[in-house]
Amino acid sequence: MSSSTRVLWIAILASFVAFLDGTVVNVALPAIDRELGGGLATQQWVVDGYLITLGALMLVAGSISDAFGRGFVMKIGLVGFGIASVAITLAPDPLILVIARMVQGAAGAFLVPSSLALITSAFSGAAQAKAIGTWTALTTGAMVAGPLIGGALVDLASWRLAFLINVIPIAITLWLLRGVKDPPRHPDARIDLIGAVLCTVGLGAFVFGLIEQPRLGWAHPAIPLTLGVGGVLFALFLIRQRTARSPILPLDLFRVRNFWVGNIATTLIYAALSLNGFVLTIYLQEGAGLSATLAGLASLPMTILMILLSSRIGALAGRWGPRLFMTIGPVLMGIGSLLFLSVREDFSYWWQVLPGMIVFGLGLSIMVSPLTAAILGSIEPARSGIASAVNNAISRVAGLVSIAAVGTIVGGTLDLDGFYRAAVVVAGLMIVGGLVSLAGIRNPARAPSGAE
Repeated sequence: MSSSTRVLWIAILASFVAFLDGTVVNVALPAIDRELGGGLATQQWVVDGYLITLGALMLVAGSISDAFGRGFVMKIGLVGFGIASVAITLAPDPLILVIARMVQGAAGAFLVPSSLALITSAFSGAAQAKAIGTWTALTTGAMVAGPLIGGALVDLASWRLAFLINVIPIAITLWLLRGVKDPPRHPDARIDLIGAVLCTVGLGAFVFGLIEQPRLGWAHPAIPLTLGVGGVLFALFLIRQRTARSPILPLDLFRVRNFWVGNIATTLIYAALSLNGFVLTIYLQEGAGLSATLAGLASLPMTILMILLSSRIGALAGRWGPRLFMTIGPVLMGIGSLLFLSVREDFSYWWQVLPGMIVFGLGLSIMVSPLTAAILGSIEPARSGIASAVNNAISRVAGLVSIAAVGTIVGGTLDLDGFYRAAVVVAGLMIVGGLVSLAGIRNPARAPSGAE
């Protein structure tokens, strides 16, 4: 196995762990609620507890990755993720479960940015875009394995066992990492711990207010207090990043056009993706009456399209530029979401859900690799770790905010009318994300024939 191939497989497997857990948890949410209780609020916190620490600490992990080495950071993430997964299987109540999920998110923050940084360091040009496409296609296998294995374990055994499947890819990745050597560490490397605390606590307070508002109401003093404190702390975090010696969010990255435009598109698109995955998986079980296994299988057509097309689309975007793909993909996903409005009380997967899944999956396949390549390709390789971390943090924070707002979006109850409202919001976010890409993304200059 060549060194570049080895790096690609390490990146794929490490990211697979984080993506696998994301798909497993959505399928397991109704079973978690039945066993531990807590209703929609607990389901939101099981997802968002993970995303809060994942999104906030991903920036710190990106800085550590660039300063101390990608392999070193990845090992920390893999070991921590495995320990947290075991703690989740032993959780006796919702509080312990959410705490374990937050620890798991903290560990997961060290995986995805380091994975993409390894790829951007080992590949360049069109080869880099193709490698990112391959990474996207194969890590999408987690989207197949998660719902299928997780759903089967939920139905036949326990939701707790669904989290133990992380152990296999973790063990394989740790074994492969033995052959990867990091560059010498920077002697003057520093980590902005104050910034990390401001970011994490600010996000946590803000998300707490969004999740608890439908239950407590706007008149409850905790809601405006937590939303206000969260907003102030996050604003202080941004101010600190302008003056910190070693910022975890280097604001100068946003001077690069494709980076800042791509991250605006990321915010809109990934907020919609997270909202769609959360609402659809829960409604198919609690509203349409499907088992966890069948709810997991429902997204299989979308996942198959991702596996078949992502690598090829990545290669095409490397030759033609990302703008067209980043425009068409989200618009198609918006159309796919609107097709979910055909769902009725008299439920039929084949006529009411499958068409939307196919269109949504086609759009997702067209969009994902070009979006990642456009953002990371606009930043020099030496800062690929923090660039990847910023983009991934933005996508995760967008997801946690959209899920935190689920209660408001669906009207407090995820019935059929709430499902419709969520589908319309998803469609609107997707289409606006495509239009932002059309207006703002610039294709890089094409290399002369034979230059590659």
